[in-house]
Amino acid sequence: MNDIGTVTGRIFDIQRFSVHDGPGIRTIVFLKGCVLRCRWCCNPEGQESAVQTMHMAGKPRITGRDVTVAEVMAEVLRDRPYYRRSGGGLTLSGGEVLCQPAFAAALLHAAHDEGISTAVESTACAPWDAVARLLPWLDHYLLDIKHMDSAKHEAFTGQPNTRILENAKRLAVHAQHLVIRVPVIPTFNDTPAEISAIATFAASLPRVTQLHLLPYHRLGADKYAALGREYPMGDAPLLTDAHMQTLLQTAQQSGLRCQIGG
Repeated sequence: MNDIGTVTGRIFDIQRFSVHDGPGIRTIVFLKGCVLRCRWCCNPEGQESAVQTMHMAGKPRITGRDVTVAEVMAEVLRDRPYYRRSGGGLTLSGGEVLCQPAFAAALLHAAHDEGISTAVESTACAPWDAVARLLPWLDHYLLDIKHMDSAKHEAFTGQPNTRILENAKRLAVHAQHLVIRVPVIPTFNDTPAEISAIATFAASLPRVTQLHLLPYHRLGADKYAALGREYPMGDAPLLTDAHMQTLLQTAQQSGLRCQIGG
């Protein structure tokens, strides 16, 4: 691991035995910091780069800690037998991994050197240089595309989508394996027309064959109260199975392999 083992970054969680964020059984490392402020974000403790205090069940809990690549890899390597049997590995999530490109690249490099499959969940809302820095050691790029209308994207996330879509086009050429993921959010992008627009764009990207629709959930809502914040989505309804099936059928018309969940 040499010098990359001493590279330091800030994380807020490590989850083992995930089966949703890349192939096989995976360990997910959640990095602090994000440039977006998605109203439905299920990890609001990952938005700020700073270490924060959450109050869960009346007890304070520090979220955010500084770690070295070597320290993270010691955790990741504990489950090497499961990766080998399932085709799994390491996934970096957040927050947004591209807010810490040096740390993210060093983690991917270290995992790659150990023969462990690598993936990132990312919006690609960053300069291309930051994105490209990860690619030599990255097997799977799970890219969120949330909306094709830049104004609506900015209204719900705090950022326009221009850079995201431009980076998506470049990733389709340069990434080893690119999967498009769409968080399906009520009142934001849950109409057939909006899903069709995203799927049509995804199908236009060279070598992209998969699109995952991720239904809205409220699993992170209590974290906002723990941070002293209001949940931006309020009491927005969950999407019915029937509605998600309609959107799935719409997306499949693009010719991509589409699924609900991922």
